[in-house]
Amino acid sequence: MTDWDEKRAAMVPRLKRAEGQIRGVQRMIESGEDCEQLALQMTAVRRALDKAFFEMMACAVAREIERHQPLTGDLEAGVTEVTRILAKYG
Repeated sequence: MTDWDEKRAAMVPRLKRAEGQIRGVQRMIESGEDCEQLALQMTAVRRALDKAFFEMMACAVAREIERHQPLTGDLEAGVTEVTRILAKYG
């Protein structure tokens, strides 16, 4: 299994959890929940989707680099660190 296959396999459950969170937000809206509680839940959904997006982008960057040169341990660690930073602050 390639690195992309592993990341893709890990991404599907993450997106399913986000989908469940979105359905929960829809139920909250329908039941008239407080706007601040809605904002809190929407923030959680957005962060989950952001993390999945940044992991996918890091994989795309790594694949593009590999097309031009082998991905060494240091370079791979660098891509992983950039992914972590983007997921945290992006």
